[in-house]
Parts: sequence; structure tokens; C-alpha cells
Amino acid sequence: MSTPILQLISLRRILKDILPPLAMKGWRRLRMSGIDGVKTTDITFTGDYASWTDAQCQSVGYDSTIILQKTREALLAVKHGEAAFERDSVIFEKPEYTYPLIAALLRAVVRSDGRLSVLDFGGSLGSSYFQCRKFLDVIPQLEWLVVEQKTHVDCGRRDFQSEQLRFFYSVEEVLVLHKPNVLLLSSVLQYLPDPYEVLVTLLGHRIDNVIIDRTGFLERNRDRLTVQHVPSTIYSASYPAWFLSESKLLEILAASNYILVTDYDAIDTLTPVDEKAYYKGFVFEQSDCDHP
Repeated sequence: MSTPILQLISLRRILKDILPPLAMKGWRRLRMSGIDGVKTTDITFTGDYASWTDAQCQSVGYDSTIILQKTREALLAVKHGEAAFERDSVIFEKPEYTYPLIAALLRAVVRSDGRLSVLDFGGSLGSSYFQCRKFLDVIPQLEWLVVEQKTHVDCGRRDFQSEQLRFFYSVEEVLVLHKPNVLLLSSVLQYLPDPYEVLVTLLGHRIDNVIIDRTGFLERNRDRLTVQHVPSTIYSASYPAWFLSESKLLEILAASNYILVTDYDAIDTLTPVDEKAYYKGFVFEQSDCDHP
């Protein structure tokens, strides 16, 4: 029996073990604290703004160079084995795996006969790749394609790019040479001026599997534009951030001919100061795709 087939059988066994957490609506939330005692619960969201411009006017902004540098340093520590995990530029003593995301990725592998090509839109310096790579190293064909702003791409290509992990300035640049079978949107839609418009555009590329992770929604099922305040213990900043309508997001996916495979509770627990919110993840596939 060939090595790729053995690897694929191994993937199926791993998938069988991991799928139960993916189906559990009550998936355990993980504590968000780093090795230096930083807690993301110190982050707050204020306001209810009519436009992105209004929210920007109430923000002090941020030094993107500092944020990029902190993320780079944290991920270099992970890359070199000096730290276990990085999330949002904070490093962790122990890994905190997002098992529903891992299960969804492995599901896509099985559906594609051992191939995983992830278009990670807004994927920083490959944070999700480094978080998941322990579970992905058995995949016969693996590529992780990050689309980011120019400064991140330049840094990623210089310090992190490998045969598997690559960085691009645009989705179009990716599609020239690659055919991704997974679109990953992890904690990115809420930081775009027009999240639904960008989502529709991305879905238009007809990527077989779509994973939306770590996305905030209001219990009142409406859109609310806030200003996110990040403490100096992480990096001093404030900038616009959305809490979205879950039903509106699901309508867009359905209108684009994607069906919901499953949803799950995401790890985040942050909410606006005066309104209840929650974070979820979703796994979708094209409605005309065959099931495994």
C-alpha cells in the first residue's frame, strides 16, 4: 500500500476522533491568557456608530508597525520552539487548539483525497497555520496561502515563508497559481469596513469549503459598529469593530449556494459594554459538491 494512501487512512482515523467536538454545541470555551499574564478580557468595545468613518473618528488608531513587530516576535518564538502557541500577538505556555477548525480542515482533506490548500484571508503571519500544523503534518498535499496587507506579506515572505506556508498581496495573486479548496476567515470579517460585501466577493470564487471562525454576533441579531479598545499590556490601540447579524451572514452564504455543515461556539467571550454578544464558527460547503 502506498504512503499517500496510508496517510489518508490515518487522516480518516484522526477525523473520526476529532469530529465529536465539532458537533458539540456546548464546546468548551478556552481561557484567553498569555504567559505574561495578559488577558484579552481587558479588551472593551464601546459605541454604536452609524458609519465606519464615524467610528474611526472616535478611535485613536494604532501603530501597525508595533503590532506587526509583536506578532512577528511571538510567531518566531513559536517557529523556533521557544513558545507553544500564539494568538493575537500574545504567546501562550500551552497550546489551546481550536478543535472544530482542525476537524473542518481534516474533513476538507478527506473530501479532496488528501489535498489541503487553504486560502487564509487576513491570516496575519500564518497564526492559524502554526496553531494547526501539528495536526496537518500527515497531509500528503498541504499548502497554506495567506492574503494580507503589504507589510505583513513582506514580513511573512522574509521570515516565515516555506514550501507549505506562502504569503500574497491579493486573492487574485493566489488564484493565478493555486486552486484552494478551503477559504478560511478567522476573526477578520468584523474588522472590515464592508464585511458582507467582501464576503460576497470571496464566495464568488467558488472555493469548495468555507470556514468562518471567531466571529462576533449580537444576541439581538443586528449589526452594530463599535470601537475596540486594546490595553497597552497587549498593544495600545483603538479601532472600529463590528458585531454582526448571524441571520444575515447565513442568508448570504445560502444565496451563494453554500450549505451549512455545522456551527460551533468559538473561543472568544468579549462583548460590548452594554449588550450581549456571542462568538461562533461555521463550516460550509458548496451545495453542488459531492459528500465524502
